[in-house]
Amino acid sequence: MVYQFLICFLSGIGAGLGTGFAGMSAAAVISPMLITFLDMNPYMAVGIALASDVLASAVSAYTYGKSKNLDIKNGLVMMSAVLCFTLVGSYLSSLVSSTAMGGFSTVMTLVLGIKFLIKPVMTTKASMEAVSPKKRVIQSIFCGILIGLICGFVGAGGGMMMLLILTSVLGYELKTAVGTSVFIMTFTALTGSAGHFAIGGMPDLTTLLFCVLSTLLWARIAAKFANKASPVVLNRATGAVLTVLGTAILLVNYCF
Repeated sequence: MVYQFLICFLSGIGAGLGTGFAGMSAAAVISPMLITFLDMNPYMAVGIALASDVLASAVSAYTYGKSKNLDIKNGLVMMSAVLCFTLVGSYLSSLVSSTAMGGFSTVMTLVLGIKFLIKPVMTTKASMEAVSPKKRVIQSIFCGILIGLICGFVGAGGGMMMLLILTSVLGYELKTAVGTSVFIMTFTALTGSAGHFAIGGMPDLTTLLFCVLSTLLWARIAAKFANKASPVVLNRATGAVLTVLGTAILLVNYCF
């Protein structure tokens, strides 16, 4: 029980920090930890990770929203496109031969971490708001379609894809990008976890509870810090968290 609690707590720390700082999906951290160290069924591990994502993303979105770092309107538009085209991507994936894309999310986490350290996002809210609302909606739809197709086809990378596109393509400043990303992930994680539990049955409740509470706690701490930090500090903290998490997950996947 102590070993189980320790693994869940450590998983929650990494997942919560990644969610609160960078809108990263908890599945990228929790799943490999549960599979590697608790020998859990992969399908069930993903279900627990998605369930941990729900409250962590929700409390992070609330924290970013209180600080006015959340674009609800375009977040809803993008979320609708993501949900619809994730299904399309999943269908297309079933028609082609399987490719070795399991490390996509982990590699993206590491690359984005290094990117934020080397080339921080310094976009201001003023320049972000200079884009016309109509253009922003159109951009959100097309970017949501792209994210959904990639996530459905590859099966990973949702949080990281959203952060990359919101900052690099849509020109969001970092705090608003993370706030909007976790807002979207609240709903995508909810539907994903419900689907996993409906198909695979309920997981071990102790593991589920420990992971959910640990992820929720650290996501709240990270989100509060992120909203008070300066852009330079936030870029460095986000880059450091993503780089460490990406490296750690690679080690877990390939060294244990």
